[in-house]
Amino acid sequence: MDAQGRGRAENIDPADQWVLNPDTGEYELRLSTSAPQSPVPGPRRSASGRTGGGNGGPARSRVAEPDRQSPPSSPGKATPSADVPGPRRRRGAPPEEPASRRGRRPVKKKSRAKKILVWTGGIMAFVIVGTAGAAYLYIEHLNGNITSVSDDGASTGGFSKDKAINLLVIGTDKRTGSGNEGYGDSGSVGHADTTILLHVSKDRTNATALSIPRDLIVDVPDCQTKQEDGTDKVIKGSEGVRFNTSLGQDGRTPSCTVRTVTELTGIKADNFMVADFNAVKTLSTAVGGVEVCLAKDINDTDSHLKLSKGTHLIQGEQALAFVRTRHSVGFGGDLSRIQIQQQFLSALMRKLKSNDTLSSPSKMIKLAEAGTKALAVDSQLDSINKLKDLGMELGKLDIKNLTFTTVPVVDNPAEKVKATVVLDKSSAPTVFQMIRDDVSFTAVKQQAAASKNAAAKAAAARLKGAQSSASEVRVQVMNGGAPPGSAQETLNWLQNDEGVTKSENAGNAPAALAKTTLEYAPDQAAQARKLAAVMGLPGTALKPGRSVQNAQGLPTMTLTLGKDFKGAGVSLTAATKVPDTVQKSTADKVQCAK
Repeated sequence: MDAQGRGRAENIDPADQWVLNPDTGEYELRLSTSAPQSPVPGPRRSASGRTGGGNGGPARSRVAEPDRQSPPSSPGKATPSADVPGPRRRRGAPPEEPASRRGRRPVKKKSRAKKILVWTGGIMAFVIVGTAGAAYLYIEHLNGNITSVSDDGASTGGFSKDKAINLLVIGTDKRTGSGNEGYGDSGSVGHADTTILLHVSKDRTNATALSIPRDLIVDVPDCQTKQEDGTDKVIKGSEGVRFNTSLGQDGRTPSCTVRTVTELTGIKADNFMVADFNAVKTLSTAVGGVEVCLAKDINDTDSHLKLSKGTHLIQGEQALAFVRTRHSVGFGGDLSRIQIQQQFLSALMRKLKSNDTLSSPSKMIKLAEAGTKALAVDSQLDSINKLKDLGMELGKLDIKNLTFTTVPVVDNPAEKVKATVVLDKSSAPTVFQMIRDDVSFTAVKQQAAASKNAAAKAAAARLKGAQSSASEVRVQVMNGGAPPGSAQETLNWLQNDEGVTKSENAGNAPAALAKTTLEYAPDQAAQARKLAAVMGLPGTALKPGRSVQNAQGLPTMTLTLGKDFKGAGVSLTAATKVPDTVQKSTADKVQCAK
């Protein structure tokens, strides 16, 4: 029997033969003795009742696992066949402990599956299947499903387990796949229609999913690309264009979208994934439907969504219609569609995390099939093992600390008929900086406690009190690890833009510093507070100490630009609160589309 023939003799779905062992927390393959046994479960069921070697060929033997030996036979005890995946129990015999636990007291543990949040449409199904130790060929099958795309050097080179993760998820409007040609622009080259930057904190306690409006006016930089025919091509950038043109337009690849996001936010993605219309249909179907809520009846002739007020279980074409709806919700534009998409993704996350999904091997295998087929990934995520590692990191997150939000925007003031948007400069920079600084958008206990400690209070106290006028501030600027020319750049900005005329360039500092500091004498505290306000320095940057003499022999403060310096006029204060004008929601809350 071949790898895909397991269970066909009795028309049994292979997924139904995986059973959760409550003592080990792992899934085990349990086969009826009347059915022929094959080394690897197949991902699909067949109506035929074939037995033997598939197409008449010899049966495949189990692939040997390194560093694992079968135990010697004991008198009166049959040696298990090499073709039978363990662990299994003999008929009428008590449950047998896994090999790795024999000889010592068994310890009951929670199911690993229930600790893992299944991301990216069933990537983590491998974790369930792989624990049985008999899924080699099936894993190879999943590897064959994966489509990878070159990152063209636009990303960081891949996520790290000891750092924050930035994953760019790009949904295209390409109408490939069965039944999709009837939606809107059937000839679309595949623009960046729906784009989400997922930031997962270094400690994995929280995450932010930042939606980027497709109609946001941005500058698309020049990008080096690997074309489908294997040739390298530099595609010239464009200024003042819609964000969605960062993909597809003029032959732009996903790496161009990655570069555009970096240009826009200052955040460099570690990895990216690309999904088309089929992803929504297949993933929603694989989990058995996603429950959504409507605050009113909807009959949208453009998206073909027709649902009554209340909750509904949607999948397939109906799920696609839901996430495409915009004219019947909110203000009827793309920003309203983003909100309904965020509601759908929150509901999908809740369904993926539910016991109904995690405890069902059949659903997990369907998710593995759907996820690996529906998503194209960057070249750093081109195997199921790499995707599994990413899923393990993302699975540590509690969805109550996953915040969905959107890049703050305002209507484009250059347009009479409003069709595009531009950055809201009053709040967008704060959102970007919070993500860059790995600041949670939710009230996470660890960070709340850190903000209340004595050191934080003392630093904050240094910023309170009277401030001198800008013209009274005397400071020398030194470069202590910032990019070359930063001291002169800062000096020019202080003198010409901020009125700090009593400032001078003191050259390079004696040693490089990780953080920018401002040292001052006690009688210069008012000057220090003023300069901190001008430059956006946090209280921790202020170092009470001593003054030095400037070129005129007068006491002056010393500003040393460290490696964290981001440019003249760019604040160094990490935001601790999301601006009130920024709309946000968390994935654990059910919201109804309005």
